[in-house]
Amino acid sequence: MRSRLLSIPLAIACLLTLAPTASAAVSWIVHGRGFGHGVGMSAYGAYGYGKHDWGYERILGHHFRSTKVKRMRRTPQVSVQLETDAGDVRFTNAKRACGRALRPSRSYLAHRNGSSVRLMSKGGKALTSCGERLRAQGRGTIKIGGVGRYRGELSVIPTGSGSLNAINVLGVDSYVQGVIPVELFPSWPMETLRAFAVAMRSIALTTDVGGEGFDLYPDTRTQVYGGAGVETKRTNRAVRATRGEVVAYRGRPVQATYFSASGGRTESGFLGAPDVPWLQSVKDPYDHLSPLHRWRFRFSQAEMNAKLGPYVKGRLKRIVVTKRGDSPRIDRAKLIGSGGAASVRGDTLQAALGLYDRWAYFKKVRR
Repeated sequence: MRSRLLSIPLAIACLLTLAPTASAAVSWIVHGRGFGHGVGMSAYGAYGYGKHDWGYERILGHHFRSTKVKRMRRTPQVSVQLETDAGDVRFTNAKRACGRALRPSRSYLAHRNGSSVRLMSKGGKALTSCGERLRAQGRGTIKIGGVGRYRGELSVIPTGSGSLNAINVLGVDSYVQGVIPVELFPSWPMETLRAFAVAMRSIALTTDVGGEGFDLYPDTRTQVYGGAGVETKRTNRAVRATRGEVVAYRGRPVQATYFSASGGRTESGFLGAPDVPWLQSVKDPYDHLSPLHRWRFRFSQAEMNAKLGPYVKGRLKRIVVTKRGDSPRIDRAKLIGSGGAASVRGDTLQAALGLYDRWAYFKKVRR
């Protein structure tokens, strides 16, 4: 998936006027702010700080309290799942695999053979057995058929479901080079890009999804990763300028989470998760640059009943927010229906209504 985090709100903003309209006598108006989970560093906030000549360390220090930028002594590797394939994994531009010299101009196949992997020619001729894992090294990059071009090493292992996992193993700096261009606009201020390079590196080194042979997903479950094929000179410069640097609390890298737009203030930690010192609510004055700094939806009574049907008892009569966070995003709300009341989490309410954020206010209007 190649979906730039920050282009999503631009597209959505153009559709706001197409939000559901009411055809009944009762309408529900939802006013809100922000786009995303609201925790950590907002992209548009960091963009504004970069435009106002803040350095990347200052940008990070504002969003992640009590932290410092630290340079690691060595650059670790990360492993990213690229795809799970029920058939063979095709690759080119490899000079070596499974202890055998290859011709980079030719295509080869990783083929599952029971619980092991076999290296095969493009035409299906068996070349050698690789054991439990095929490892292929390229000349700078390896091209994986139907997926893209990647730095580092291709690793292919059998899964428990009978397929093959194609995994990219590479240095964390090279990984970040393939993340920034699909999560941010490469034309943004250099100090903003540097701040995100450090945050993205920190996330990569503090995440382990526990996959079969991999630590990171290539999509929004971790960070959107496009490999060498999406790199730009400008974003690569931001990575090189911060090589090996992470956001650290008491000397250790932290989950330096980020999102699109804050609505003007970030939230103190994730809903339901333990509080951590570096994820505290802070003012975000430049978020007004986001097209989703403020937004509005209109729903009919029938639409509200349908969307909240699994949570409300009977016909929805009122929504009472019982607890807000520091931003103030909704933590919990009470849905009062004709058959009684039910309590829901703010993120559940957001998902059910398709809102852009938990920062929302509800108004029932009779016409």
